[in-house]
Amino acid sequence: MVNQQTVIVGPHPLSPADVVAVTRRGAAVELAAEAVEAMTATRAVIDALVDDGTPHYGVSTGFGALATKNIPLHQRSQLQRSLIRSHAASSGAAVDNEVVRGLMLGRLSTLATGRTGVRPLVAMAYADLLNAGITPEVGEYGSLGCSGDLAPLSHVALALMGEGHVRDRSGVRLPAAEALAAAGITAVELREKEGLALINGTDGMLGMLILASADLHRLLDTADLAAAMSVEGLLGTDAVFAADLHALRPHPGQVTSAATIRALLEGSPLIAEQLTSETGRHRFTRVQDAYSLRCAPQVHGAARATLAHAESVAAVELSSAIDNPVVTPDGRIESNGNFHGAPIGYVLDFLAIAVADVASMSERRTDRFLDKARSHGLNAFLADDPGVDSGHMIAQYTQAGIVSELKRLASPASVDSIPSSAMQEDHVSMGWAAGLKLRRALDGLTRVLAIEILTAARALDMRDGGAAGRPGATGGMRSSVPITAARTRLREDVAGPGTDRYLAPEIEAARLLVDDGSLLAAALGALPAAQG
Repeated sequence: MVNQQTVIVGPHPLSPADVVAVTRRGAAVELAAEAVEAMTATRAVIDALVDDGTPHYGVSTGFGALATKNIPLHQRSQLQRSLIRSHAASSGAAVDNEVVRGLMLGRLSTLATGRTGVRPLVAMAYADLLNAGITPEVGEYGSLGCSGDLAPLSHVALALMGEGHVRDRSGVRLPAAEALAAAGITAVELREKEGLALINGTDGMLGMLILASADLHRLLDTADLAAAMSVEGLLGTDAVFAADLHALRPHPGQVTSAATIRALLEGSPLIAEQLTSETGRHRFTRVQDAYSLRCAPQVHGAARATLAHAESVAAVELSSAIDNPVVTPDGRIESNGNFHGAPIGYVLDFLAIAVADVASMSERRTDRFLDKARSHGLNAFLADDPGVDSGHMIAQYTQAGIVSELKRLASPASVDSIPSSAMQEDHVSMGWAAGLKLRRALDGLTRVLAIEILTAARALDMRDGGAAGRPGATGGMRSSVPITAARTRLREDVAGPGTDRYLAPEIEAARLLVDDGSLLAAALGALPAAQG
């Protein structure tokens, strides 16, 4: 999708919203005039070092373990080309376009700080690639997250040189030289320091963190909706979500989740029916709901707190200029270790843990609907005719299989390290791997929540329809207004209860509604203005 918004890239940090706009919505980018001035000034510093006779890393030496090799003047352009060609060594399935666009935008942002020493035309060419919708092909394997995302960034730089393969705006794969020519972009011949400056960054893992954070905000809100539907469908109580109870343990995320669930359940006829008119207490003999219902704000809130920490790390990284060596404001060329991805790798792993736990709780709520001993009057497995029909029995199997994988994906990548470059790079972050597994984990959480919502909606329909299990048989939906809105939106794409039918398309339809935020928007849109 092409967005008419233009994001200005300059010495000042991009916002997460800027990153999402460029990577997902095709917003244009434009280099700020002050960025061009800063790059021009620091390029002059590099040019002054070209023939001064002193070895300068990345300017007149080899790279990594080969940094002791001095490169004569006539071979230095070849040095930069060779660096990019040899480092463009990724393998495996191509990563998503949005990841590569995030990689490109992050590197462009660092170039625009003027701390890398590249010529302005290099940065302008990156902006041209983004605006033309040209996306270099990058394999999923190749980055150790230190020195930065070397292999992925090298594939982007390779395309800038007119080599390798890319996909155009319509998704067609073609040689980079052809794509550049079609877009009127001139391939760049890299000069001293420029090849190195294009690949020494944490841009890939940072882009994945920002995109994952945007997704997780939506998914945690959706988890609150799913929990509210399950509380209602399992004839639970909303008393545990009272504001004064959560004020006793005022973690901000927990308070937010409790308030959301409380608002979603406000005025629910089904919940009201479970209370005795004399005491206002639940008419069932159970004193408390199960943890998966009662403790949803605590778990969802902890995930929100983890997300807030991850976003604070992303904010620092967005304001950083990461390269090695860097050109300092006073004109020094200094080596450093800022390309190490540990800060980002850690929080990517933290988020994968939170995602796994939120999904695990969702699966437990789903399972309660299907067990006749715990569903408070619903048919076994929500089947139309148990025994003849299996209802949602295997949908829960699908959930369980995903949750099991999410637990494996929660094992941190950042605790691993494999030495490379003849022990010069002897401790790496694995941040790129952490980002890729988090993306897979978020896809899993989306599917788990979709199945819970699909199951809760079926249970609610069956309660509305009495023994017949047909919604409307007893006068329409008895849900709260927001949950009614979500159920109504779901039923536009997925039919209500009945005899068994092909279930996979219904799960996919629900997944799409969770993924694009439609169900959440329907529910939140039905809240009173002060709450929504």
